[in-house]
Amino acid sequence: MDFYAIGDIHSQYFKLKALVSRLNIKPEDKLIVLGDYIDRGDMAFEVIEYLIDLERLYNCVFLMGNHEEMFMDYLSGIHENIFIQNGGQKTIGSYERHGYDINRYTDYRKRKIPEKHMEFFSNLKMYHEEKDFIFVHAGISAIGPLDKQPSDILLWDRSFSYIKYKGKVVVYGHCPSRKILNEKYKICIDTGACFDSMGDLTAVKLPERTFTRQGWTLEDLDHEDDNKQAGKKDGEGVFKIGKNFPKPSGGGWSH
Repeated sequence: MDFYAIGDIHSQYFKLKALVSRLNIKPEDKLIVLGDYIDRGDMAFEVIEYLIDLERLYNCVFLMGNHEEMFMDYLSGIHENIFIQNGGQKTIGSYERHGYDINRYTDYRKRKIPEKHMEFFSNLKMYHEEKDFIFVHAGISAIGPLDKQPSDILLWDRSFSYIKYKGKVVVYGHCPSRKILNEKYKICIDTGACFDSMGDLTAVKLPERTFTRQGWTLEDLDHEDDNKQAGKKDGEGVFKIGKNFPKPSGGGWSH
């Protein structure tokens, strides 16, 4: 069995469809989607519909992201401004185009989304653990058992990329960068699908660590020199684990 993980989608419906079409997911495989399905883009409604349909085809695990947490709070009349200031207005507009009146001036008790969407959001997992891997939206703490860690760490914290950690390989998103972070114990696949300066939606196939972006599949290049000869920019190669692990991507993470 192989595992496929998809990074932060942020309402990029067409990129999501293109990416999934390039993944050779078999019935025995497992697809884990790392959260942040909504906000910042115009097609949140369509993304959720597509993910719900996807579960009928594949063995799927859907994780909670901080943007889903904000959306659930917003629908309950909690922290409304925080949701809107973090790209939530796009999600509101997407649902309203489909006839669901959830704008900020509507009494929160009357804000309704489709029942199957609410069920989808309500069933999101905080993390998913396998024998060799942990899948989570933002990262984990290197201290304490996983099932005792607070949502602030699992959904919001951005420090995991920088802390010392050794254990099961943690696959996560939340920290957008043009480059994939591919270290021995950490894989970050948030490549900024919703940002013009980045713009890619990325998946990783495990355990072989093959990375795919929407529209094309990254080639397996063993060395940086091969990247240059092939005319590829930094971070566009597929990395497979061997004796030498690829260097972490440079530069700071975007907030």
